[in-house]
Amino acid sequence: MMVDFRSVLERFCAAVASNDGPGLAALFAEDGVYNDYLYGPFQGRDAIGQMLNNHFWGDAEAFRWQMIDPVCDGRVGYARYLFSFTSTMPAYPGRRVVLEGTSIFHFDADGMIESYRETAHGAPAMSQLGVEPERMARRSRRWADELLARDEAAPHRHT
Repeated sequence: MMVDFRSVLERFCAAVASNDGPGLAALFAEDGVYNDYLYGPFQGRDAIGQMLNNHFWGDAEAFRWQMIDPVCDGRVGYARYLFSFTSTMPAYPGRRVVLEGTSIFHFDADGMIESYRETAHGAPAMSQLGVEPERMARRSRRWADELLARDEAAPHRHT
């Protein structure tokens, strides 16, 4: 099955912007995984819908997600993005944040998202929020540890 990647991206971004957890979840295979760079992995449609409703919209509002230069071979899709939100977190209320990243989609044979993950420039986002330098350093260390722990990173860990 050929994936209409642009349509998936439009529906994906619209669901996030409108807090439509069921709409976002419907793009995923029943046991699909959404691995958010900040909140971590969520598996299954119920968990993905709850992630959007409780985490994204629990911490922020006024989302805008712009996918740029999408490419897809029917099995794997990539798009560079700009993503923005306004924080509702008590420590950072009202702060508008813009970040850049890359979305990585893997599709199953039926054209459903079996996994989604992203790379994102988290430090600029934390800086815009006003996150304390020590907390930024701890989070950056965790991102580095997660990267280095991946099997695909094994050849890069040693010279």
